[in-house]
Amino acid sequence: MIRFIVLSLMCVATLFANSVVDVPTRSGVSERIHVLKSENPRAVAILFAGGHGGLQIGDDGKYGWGAGNFLVRSAELFVKAGLMVVVVDAPSDRQKEPYLNGFRQTKEHVQDTQAVIAWVQSQTNAPIWLVGTSRGTQSVASIALADVKGIHGIVLTSTILHDTKSKAVSELDLEKLSIPVLVAHHENDGCSHCSFSLVENMMKKLDKNPHKALLTFQGGQTKGDPCNAFGYHGFNGIEQEVVMKMTDWMLTH
Repeated sequence: MIRFIVLSLMCVATLFANSVVDVPTRSGVSERIHVLKSENPRAVAILFAGGHGGLQIGDDGKYGWGAGNFLVRSAELFVKAGLMVVVVDAPSDRQKEPYLNGFRQTKEHVQDTQAVIAWVQSQTNAPIWLVGTSRGTQSVASIALADVKGIHGIVLTSTILHDTKSKAVSELDLEKLSIPVLVAHHENDGCSHCSFSLVENMMKKLDKNPHKALLTFQGGQTKGDPCNAFGYHGFNGIEQEVVMKMTDWMLTH
């Protein structure tokens, strides 16, 4: 069983109700995760933030970067829906620039995530979902395609559909996936990497997968850079609706 270190425990009555854990992965490397857990979780959502992914999670569970990321700021909504939440930071050997940039589609990233999954399995028998947003979708899709054991399904939100620096999710061999795949996208996503007009081509790769779905959203508000977490790209203002519809689907597949 993988050893772990609990650095912060907010609720003694419920094990790992809100804790920071360092999970050993590769030799000399650990993966820091922030765990939020309710009693008897119905499923587990392992969350992969977008951007460079270096959340810099402190011993107290505070974030040095990325607290406003769609998935990070919505973590409690997943918990309220009955899920255990595991927020993944960059590994200990990637705690400075470029963090996860250039790393999301590597075998080392896969190995780190496999260790996190094994840790989760030591805590609960609930089905495990990998959930990514923006560049986090490149992590999730690549890890799933590496045939990592223990993954029940994946969720891709604000998916990277065009990229000149690495493979866009739509360029990956998604047709090989047989596990459930849920795609959530805002119809007015203004990020040039995530244009809604490109979603259809990606969904075609999933045609033969009987356990796939596309959830589309409108409304909310957009502020600043269209690729940031407070644009339509980050489902700003409609977080509760998005998480509710995603978790409803996850818990029935």
